[in-house]
Amino acid sequence: MATIAKRESPSGKVSWRAIVRRTGIPTQSATFESEEAAKEWAQLVDGDAVERQNRIKLEKALEKIRKRSALEVRTFGDILGRYRDEVTPDKRGAADEVVRLNALIKSPLAKLLVEKLSTEYFAAWRDARLKIVSASTVIREINLLSHVIKIARSEWGVRLPDNPFRALRRPKSGPPRERRLRKGEEAALMLACEQTRNPFVRPVIIIALETAMRRGEIVPLDWTQVNLGRRSICLMRTKNGASRGVPLSGRAIEVFESLAPKDSGPVFPGLTTEALKLAFARAVKRAGLEDFHFHDLRHEATSRVVEKGLTVLEVAAVTGHKDLRMLQRYTHLQMEDLARKLDRHCAGA
Repeated sequence: MATIAKRESPSGKVSWRAIVRRTGIPTQSATFESEEAAKEWAQLVDGDAVERQNRIKLEKALEKIRKRSALEVRTFGDILGRYRDEVTPDKRGAADEVVRLNALIKSPLAKLLVEKLSTEYFAAWRDARLKIVSASTVIREINLLSHVIKIARSEWGVRLPDNPFRALRRPKSGPPRERRLRKGEEAALMLACEQTRNPFVRPVIIIALETAMRRGEIVPLDWTQVNLGRRSICLMRTKNGASRGVPLSGRAIEVFESLAPKDSGPVFPGLTTEALKLAFARAVKRAGLEDFHFHDLRHEATSRVVEKGLTVLEVAAVTGHKDLRMLQRYTHLQMEDLARKLDRHCAGA
């Protein structure tokens, strides 16, 4: 920092001494005949000293990171953990990705030494995963892990001759899930939610069914995004990168009103993606539903919107589908509605 000191010689002559001190930088000083000149010099020199000090701090921080990379990154789990902590938070859908990465970190995959990473290993891992989860899930995991390796090689100094996922064959995606709620299942699920210790599971499920919002869009909701007067929610960071408004049905409004609306703050205080995932799984099991996932609620909600007779553009406005081709799987529902309309028209002729 800079200090200005007034000096007076035995002869009575007045001068001004400017001193600039910064940690890690040699002290600089100069004497001037006027206080204004001393302040101007001190301001310039202090600014330069701050810049030099920041540059030194940056160089030390970078060196610390380089040393940490060399010392700490030994297993694939080390890389996954660092990616989760440093890269994932800035991504859309961060909460869901943290869940996926935490699961991978707990798996045998994380214990693999960095130098043992190979296409052959991940090919065997891929085939084993395909026996447990769907092809689309494996594809998402491969794409995520490939990006993890890319960042580790390009930014963290992890030495690998190549990205082992570059030559890895991706499995073919199977048909999209068509699981919908069958007769009596929604009532059973609601009843099961009333028996769970987590008070937010039931309202979250209803909101998902009424809005077609994704889990990663519902969990972090803040009251500043909810406008009950205009019956809408404003989503700022969605999966496809665009913000969008979500219309609220009467049932959705009732749920939000039951949650004691505030001007700001989380709609579901303390709720995490992982906690919701576990609570939902318990409720599904208690309700006796088979092969039903949280994302199936979005499919159910979209199907219901289509069945109400909305146009494709109107459906996309509700669900947030940016690519209208994604809604082609629901055309059979529209055909059924058109057939009923034709029947009514013929009957009235």
